[in-house]
Amino acid sequence: MTEAEWLAATDPGPMLEFLRQSRRLTSRKWRLFGVACCQRINHLLIDDRSRRALAIAERFADGEATAGELDEAFEAAFDVGAALAEGKEGNTTEFVTGGCDPLRRSAWAASEVAHPDESADGVASEAANAAVPSVERNAQAAILGCLFGNPFRSVAILPSWRTSGVLVLATGIYADKAFNRTPILADALEDVGCTDAELLGHLRGPVPHVRGCWAVDLVLGKS
Repeated sequence: MTEAEWLAATDPGPMLEFLRQSRRLTSRKWRLFGVACCQRINHLLIDDRSRRALAIAERFADGEATAGELDEAFEAAFDVGAALAEGKEGNTTEFVTGGCDPLRRSAWAASEVAHPDESADGVASEAANAAVPSVERNAQAAILGCLFGNPFRSVAILPSWRTSGVLVLATGIYADKAFNRTPILADALEDVGCTDAELLGHLRGPVPHVRGCWAVDLVLGKS
């Protein structure tokens, strides 16, 4: 994959393959990618066990949940998908009219995010097919852009830019998923001497920021 292909991508498949081959797709990043994909179809998750699986997977990605908690969340979420596949849950009319397919796919996607060995491709595919595939694939490509930025260009952060004020802002954005504050973080970085157009531009840009955003991660020293 070339830089131009990465920047113009509207399908997460080739992007994920490139990230794997270049060893950039860490366990943390792929799981946060999966969570972000599923959060886009959150309205289709009809069972709290599915939503809990996403929450546990997100916490696990950041080392805040145990492998046991992840396994338990996966099994519970898997049961939701299995029951939907058998037509044992939900409104009967909904199943007859085909409504169970989006519900089933979204439930499988949520359970796969909590699976210890699942691939990002499987989650992305189930999540995309639960809604409008072309729309979701395009959105998933944008999510990868937020998570990894432009992998063909290196952006570094100077230690002097990590002031207490900058770190407090970045920590709050990450913890609260308050991505409406990223332009404020850009201003704070600029105030302490940051002139990196790539970093500042991403924080001020209209992209759909998600937890794991490469720019916020860079400030916080996450990978």
